[in-house]
Amino acid sequence: MERKLFTALQGEAADKLNNSLSKQGFRRSQNVLYRPSCAACSACMSARIKIADFSPTRSQKRVMKRNAYLTRRATSPWASEEQYDLFRTYLGGRHATGGMADMDMFEFAAMVEETPIKTRLIEYKDPDGTLAAACLTDVLDDGLSLVYSFFDPALAHNSLGTHIILDHIAIARELGLPYVYLGYWVPGSPKMSYKAKFAGVEVYTDGAWSPIGDPESHDASLNPLTSTPIAEQVAKINLPTSRS
Repeated sequence: MERKLFTALQGEAADKLNNSLSKQGFRRSQNVLYRPSCAACSACMSARIKIADFSPTRSQKRVMKRNAYLTRRATSPWASEEQYDLFRTYLGGRHATGGMADMDMFEFAAMVEETPIKTRLIEYKDPDGTLAAACLTDVLDDGLSLVYSFFDPALAHNSLGTHIILDHIAIARELGLPYVYLGYWVPGSPKMSYKAKFAGVEVYTDGAWSPIGDPESHDASLNPLTSTPIAEQVAKINLPTSRS
């Protein structure tokens, strides 16, 4: 059974809390921060790219070149019908049976707009102004966190998911931020395998970030004996002080 640690994200200290817990493997969903804490396994690991250790592969350079025609535009987190239409097209092509498949416009708007912290919606448009991809992105004190991204599945040959990550690495470099947070990575999951293909990827395990190394070496995390008791996990969480 899936189990999570979570806390509300609200008030004047929301930014401090989000910055602190993001460094400890938590993720944001609207005004809630959460981290998987299943009793049966510890397969879900938060992943991030250390910008100083990243260099693109030849394949990733081709992706950047292939998508050079797209124009990036950073906007406030305000949902539009154009974004929702692309979101629905993306879900229909990629995640038709997923938990978000039935989201209506109001739920989409809540996902985008209900944020108590510094959040941007990064749009990628082609020369005629058509929206090709978008990413809801949190700006942390040490990096950019990709909350949710979606793109036109008809442009799958452009590897837009990879392009979004590569472009966020470029943005982080421009801003002098050391990390790009990718969300959770699960060993052996075909849908998440792309996250391990970036140089400089780190995963959060046993209370610390470390290089991912060989992805196959993390299969042991599926063993229930590797799961830390939830009370011990809670005790080890560091919360920001009012002076920090």
